[in-house]
Amino acid sequence: MKKLLIVLCVLVLCSCGFKPMFTGNSSDIYVKPISGINGIELRNALNAQFGGQKNPGAEYALMIKLSEPKTKYKALEQTGNATWQEIILRAEYTLYRDDVEIARGVETASESYTFVRYLVAANASYNSAVQNTILVLADKIGTRVIAETVKHSGDNK
Repeated sequence: MKKLLIVLCVLVLCSCGFKPMFTGNSSDIYVKPISGINGIELRNALNAQFGGQKNPGAEYALMIKLSEPKTKYKALEQTGNATWQEIILRAEYTLYRDDVEIARGVETASESYTFVRYLVAANASYNSAVQNTILVLADKIGTRVIAETVKHSGDNK
């Protein structure tokens, strides 16, 4: 019964003109350099998502302004020492097609991490939270950018 339902769903989707947004093809999107170490990581994650690094003459260009990570205390002991913190990253992005702005937006991502008294462990926990937040941010921005390129791919230049 489940197999029949799956086959029917596939047939209905194919007959209605449904086209998946992510087809495994690489997108012609050049991600402009982003300042800072976190910017380099974000750019690398986006390039991986778009099918590899492109040259500056690509059809689309993505410009991103990444803020410095902000931290907030999430939990305090009775002594006043922090036990949990949250990392928040914010990125403003603009997508261009042949030097014409076609989309812009702001994305934020955050992750909580354990804040411990031992310096090495605290740094490792913080760095891991920042890396995870960058990956979430890359997924959010990448999805929106690919949606915009698909939407504008039928337009005449």
